Amino acid sequence: MFEKILNEGWKFHYGDEESAWLKGYDDSAWQTVLLPHDWSVTHPFSKTNSSGTGYLDGGIGWYRGYFTLPKEAEGKRVRLVFEGVYKNAAVWVNSYYQGLRPFGYTEFSYDITHCVSIGRINEISVKVTHTDIADSRWFTGSGIYRKVRLVIEEPVHPAEYGVVFHTEGVSEEGASLKVTQTIENHESEEKKVGVCTLIGDLMLEGSVVIPAGGQGCVTMEGLLKAPALWSVANPNLYVMDTFYTVDGTAYLADTRKVGIRTLRFDADKGFFLNDEPMKMKGVCLHHDGGSLGAAMTKEVWKRRLLLLKEMGCNAIRGSHNPHMPELMDLCDEMGFLFMDEAFDEWEGVKNKWAVGHNVYPPRHQGYFLDFPAWHDKDLRTMVRRDRNHPSVIMYSIGNEIDYPNDPYCHPMFTTMTGNNDANKPAAERQYNPDKPNMERLTTLAKKLVRIVKEEDDTRPVTVASAFPELSSYLGFLDDVDVIGYNYKEHLYEQDHARFPDRPMLGTENGHKDEAWQTVEDHDYVMGQFLWTGIDYLGEAHGWPIHGSGAGFITTAGFRKENFYDRQKLWTGQSEKPEMNEEPAAILVAESWDDGQDHRTEEGYLYQILVQMKDAEGRSTTADSRVRMQVIGDGELVSLDNGDLADLTPFTATVRSSYQGNLVGYVRRVGKGPITVRVSSPDMSEQEMLVSL
Repeated sequence: MFEKILNEGWKFHYGDEESAWLKGYDDSAWQTVLLPHDWSVTHPFSKTNSSGTGYLDGGIGWYRGYFTLPKEAEGKRVRLVFEGVYKNAAVWVNSYYQGLRPFGYTEFSYDITHCVSIGRINEISVKVTHTDIADSRWFTGSGIYRKVRLVIEEPVHPAEYGVVFHTEGVSEEGASLKVTQTIENHESEEKKVGVCTLIGDLMLEGSVVIPAGGQGCVTMEGLLKAPALWSVANPNLYVMDTFYTVDGTAYLADTRKVGIRTLRFDADKGFFLNDEPMKMKGVCLHHDGGSLGAAMTKEVWKRRLLLLKEMGCNAIRGSHNPHMPELMDLCDEMGFLFMDEAFDEWEGVKNKWAVGHNVYPPRHQGYFLDFPAWHDKDLRTMVRRDRNHPSVIMYSIGNEIDYPNDPYCHPMFTTMTGNNDANKPAAERQYNPDKPNMERLTTLAKKLVRIVKEEDDTRPVTVASAFPELSSYLGFLDDVDVIGYNYKEHLYEQDHARFPDRPMLGTENGHKDEAWQTVEDHDYVMGQFLWTGIDYLGEAHGWPIHGSGAGFITTAGFRKENFYDRQKLWTGQSEKPEMNEEPAAILVAESWDDGQDHRTEEGYLYQILVQMKDAEGRSTTADSRVRMQVIGDGELVSLDNGDLADLTPFTATVRSSYQGNLVGYVRRVGKGPITVRVSSPDMSEQEMLVSL
């Protein structure tokens, strides 16, 4: 197997171009962009756009990319993988239409073997349609905002997501491991395939006969002695290599990292990792990176996760959609538990706030339009993609689907109020027989749980329930393994008695100490996920605010005051630095360092941290304007200060610091040296040079 990342040299055009799908189309006047790319954050904020998605626009965009195949690809299978496009992505390769994927968060791929050429330039055309900009309750982004990969495989190869690893159990003798391989045969005759998988010093072997043009499956089991277990404190990972032998020739068919660990969810005692009890100290996270929008990278997430780890966090909830695979890679590597969540909306349309949070009237666009036709494939794709991550410990099939009167209601309650209904008109709180009946959710939940279990029956399924006062009495929770409640700590005790065979979890909680105390006081409550870990774009309360300040960390990646309060609660100690609130005397800039050399990594994002200090080197909350200029093989992507009321375009080269802080993102575009000049128009003699 050979894999190439196709992130460089894409051409982008904002607006529609009817003929851009054709091979040979002249795109020389288009903008050259590097993936991941989010065009929304390159545009100005506008009050005419939706507050729910951060007052940033969408529209239609076209992308065109190019690749060549080496002679060694002759006779092999070629697959094109998109890890995330928001949204309605229509794809052509060499003028051949491949298909449309509506959901903006799902990975999708096409077998393009039939339409590519060896030794010639191949062309990819992608039309992205995001004209319904009130389609979400948070910022989504627009464009090809995750990686694109080209995968070249032998005619006999693992099916997509066809390699599945599982720890059956761990005892004094060792770890009982199981690997299942689903294999495709694209040859014109039957093939016998020998399979050999290596994990540490364990070798698993098997064989299967696969008909021409068909699939076969082989399951191998074995015992790995003295395993190094994966845990939050020690996230040990193994490389798992799989070799196939076909017609006497052996080749590497698959390689990946896996973790050996056991999970136990006890109805009375809570969650156990490797038979050790553990409370989930979790936070909810949206997918945007402030000024980067949806075009996030692993290195930016790493800096954020290190801060959350410092705060005492050990668990992440991917709110409210499938997240980029690099985030789960980091959770594997750094030791975070991960809740994998699929949807915020099923077939019933939710209110989308366009002129301020909970300000009526709402708009009604969103995934509900695609749910009936696509939910099965989207959900299966998420589970298949993520089921080999040791950090992924459970799946959530939805968030607040049972929010009262949004749109579901029931005659059991003549008046229903949710946790965000302070401004809801009285008529919107009343039972309306013309609205969908909440009993429908029971049927849908049962179906979604079944889909997850068909793909992975080794992890529990939950749902983040918003109004269990009603939905739990209608069967909404009957098929989930873990009772998940949003902001309903007062129901834990009575509902533990109602559901004695299942543990409970705060799938979404406020910051008050009392909410955590409830977790500490009840063994059967596995933990909590706070809303939120990091500030995010969208779900804005009204112009000029363009994001939510619910986090412990700003969009720019700096600690807020409440960070230290939570650190004290979760770790027993706080490391709050001494602050000087007088006007700043010194501008300090440095590149965040993960300890690696990235001079050969084109596309790498350096994070230039700018802080205002006093004469004695102490941090200060005083603010000054900051200018950032990049010289050499780099380019300035954006500046972010974390101020959700600052309407300065993210792509501006001058921006004020906020509470003494600012971050600049500098992308490497070559392998040569980069110099970043950081200065302040308000501090005329202050300038720093950062070498990268």
